[in-house]
Amino acid sequence: MEGKEEDVRVGANKFPERQPIGTSAQSDKDYKEPPPAPLIEPGELASWSFWRAGIAEFIATFLFLYITVLTVMGVKRSPSMCASVGIQGIAWAFGGMIFALVYCTAGISGGHINPAVTFGLFLARKLSLTRAVYYIVMQCLGAICGAGVVKGFQPKQYQALGGGANTVAPGYTKGSGLGAEIIGTFVLVYTVFSATDAKRNARDSHVPILAPLPIGFAVFLVHLATIPITGTGINPARSLGAAIIFNKDNAWDDHWVFWVGPFIGAALAALYHVIVIRAIPFKSRS
Repeated sequence: MEGKEEDVRVGANKFPERQPIGTSAQSDKDYKEPPPAPLIEPGELASWSFWRAGIAEFIATFLFLYITVLTVMGVKRSPSMCASVGIQGIAWAFGGMIFALVYCTAGISGGHINPAVTFGLFLARKLSLTRAVYYIVMQCLGAICGAGVVKGFQPKQYQALGGGANTVAPGYTKGSGLGAEIIGTFVLVYTVFSATDAKRNARDSHVPILAPLPIGFAVFLVHLATIPITGTGINPARSLGAAIIFNKDNAWDDHWVFWVGPFIGAALAALYHVIVIRAIPFKSRS
């Protein structure tokens, strides 16, 4: 009898209890939610890393406008799309620059390069109001300087070819342009949240991911879709810099679209990430 009981015990060990896998295997021990950033953090002003981050945002946005506006100007100067890089080339210029610049500045400032991204991350309590305002100011100044350098190189061509300024294309209403900017910015900011999510990185540490790649690719795809509608803003600093340096009535007529749309899109992406994807409000109640 003892031999039979031992055989039963050995047989039971051949089929161990199944272990949970994937998201069902996660527990509070795997990841701790970081505390939200304070609304106002005066101590940041005494830190060199704070000012350095703003300078990095300025330089990155400056380079972003310089390369992308020059690309747009080159396409418009060509007698036909086939004689230039065309819309696909413009989209690659925007997406490629975001990929490169986010890669370069992510460890310094987070690599926002866009007031809408900064606004979305602020709503998600990823950074303080102090830092958010500082970033947005530096991004706008960098964009103005970047577009200004392009105009300095070729002032006559710059004015004649539209200066890379965003406008709602003929045949589309302002509502259509606003909707395109909202959805386009939602795609971008949603991608930013997903690519930089610390919990996802902890859970999927076996899956290598380079955060700037999906972010740059999202910018590329959104440009392919919305260049025919608005020229693709999804970045208020980019739209402001080109509009100020170009400074024609048609650049200002629709300019509000390129602030309201991206900020609404960023807010929706932040709410979706925080409430639906991460369910942070529900976790705090439990």
